[in-house]
Amino acid sequence: MKDSKKLFCLTLLFAHCSLFFVWAQGLTVSGLLDSTVSMRAEAGDKGSPAFSYGLEEYASLRMQAKLREFAAVFCDVNFIAAAGEPAYNLFETERLYFRINTETIRLDGGLLRLPFGYGLVWRPTDFLNPVNPLLPDARLKGVLGGGLSWYATDTLKLAAFGAAPRDFLHSKEGGHTGLLFEQRWDKIDLQTIYFFESPRTGSQYGVHRAGLSFKADLVLGFVIDALYSYNHEQGAGIDGLSLSSGFDYSLFDGNLIILVEYLYNGENSSTSRKGGGSFANEHYLYTGFTWRFDDLTGAGLALVSGFSDISFTPIVSFNRELFQGATLIFSAQIPLDRDLFSNDGNRGELGPLLSRRYFDSGVKLRLRF
Repeated sequence: MKDSKKLFCLTLLFAHCSLFFVWAQGLTVSGLLDSTVSMRAEAGDKGSPAFSYGLEEYASLRMQAKLREFAAVFCDVNFIAAAGEPAYNLFETERLYFRINTETIRLDGGLLRLPFGYGLVWRPTDFLNPVNPLLPDARLKGVLGGGLSWYATDTLKLAAFGAAPRDFLHSKEGGHTGLLFEQRWDKIDLQTIYFFESPRTGSQYGVHRAGLSFKADLVLGFVIDALYSYNHEQGAGIDGLSLSSGFDYSLFDGNLIILVEYLYNGENSSTSRKGGGSFANEHYLYTGFTWRFDDLTGAGLALVSGFSDISFTPIVSFNRELFQGATLIFSAQIPLDRDLFSNDGNRGELGPLLSRRYFDSGVKLRLRF
């Protein structure tokens, strides 16, 4: 069974790549190379720090081929090699899809990302590719699916989408079909979405998801992003709601950017672990400050707070553009909770023992081409 699945994936990759190179009229290639040295102190079985290091080379190659004047094929592949703890070598296809455009219609299909919502930190409506502020460099996976968009006016978009389960080779969840409405005004954007997930393995009921995303660029930049998930077997209730709301504001001619965003995470919602997200508790707050020293240098300080169990993870970052196309990036995270300071057993989700790390840092050289 495993061999047949591998054969299917290789056949799919070969077929798409063959079309890509045979029919391509104009091929453009871009990408990046990340060389990262990391050091971490993990929480061992008895809670004592276990220090480790890692070296990683990550290359992302992005190709686009135009087919006549109204169509294109896209292919993004990643190459990853790591030494230390852990050590691995990977090759993965991140995107592999086609796009057909007319003046008012766009059709996309293949292995692609179907993005939803305006949230800057949590983004509950983007449930097919849940984001996590603790993993800012995570590569959002694509899904096998497609979307048909109609641009009725310059500011009005109507779309229909379909997607296979996120891990279509192993997942027990059903496929997804949905509709989207998006209206843009001068300083306000509104997006509403509805999705139906077909019944999962062992269930006769599907999952209904409905939500909205709203942003307004006024004195402050406001954003609201919410998605409600209804599963007949779990019943109705606030546990199906994931809601984020926040603002960003710039000071000192844009050199200082402040970003604050709150998340309510229902037990069965899109951002919860049950719903395919990353979080176990209810109330979270992200507070971030970014300072630009000059056109080449910037630094950031952020705090992810879990109020349900009083735990925190500070995130520190620094970046320096060495020359055009080359950037040096430093980042570090330090999980904290009440047990770390008082040893009273009050361990939090964002603390060291439950997150299994006391310290996590890395220095990265990023080259773009």
